Amino acid sequence: MGKRITSILFLSAAVVAVTMTSTAVEAKKYGMAGCGLGSLIITTNDKTQIFAATSNGIYYNQTFGITSGTSNCTADGVVKQDKVQELFITMNYDSLGQEMASGKGEKLESLGNLLGCSSDSISRFGQVTKENYAKLITEDSTPASVLSAVKSEVKSDKILAKSCSQI
Repeated sequence: MGKRITSILFLSAAVVAVTMTSTAVEAKKYGMAGCGLGSLIITTNDKTQIFAATSNGIYYNQTFGITSGTSNCTADGVVKQDKVQELFITMNYDSLGQEMASGKGEKLESLGNLLGCSSDSISRFGQVTKENYAKLITEDSTPASVLSAVKSEVKSDKILAKSCSQI
């Protein structure tokens, strides 16, 4: 019961943190040049956006901003989503491993949700983790290596590759 409450609290905190960050970023307006370093320097939305676009293009900072969710870019960048998934595995490492071995459980479902798996594919996600448990968790495994191994198995499964959007 205590582990279930901890898992629910962690997911709630992660959702609130991502939501608050998204709201803060959405509240910031950037001009026609889009997000990036240029949007931080030039805030007016007129002909000076040409300079903002030039700054974004010269320094390639827009790509970095989109990936990391910085420089007025969205907060759901690839890097941040990976960190939330890895943090979840770190917080639930032992019990998640047990649930992977059995192919079902609340934390395993939560990991499937964090990987963007649709609700009808969660049982398949559990089945894949059970079948590949020996490859997913070894003596030398870390939360990052488990996440990488799980994503690799999800990508190689035809059904999950289509239904899990955050892999």
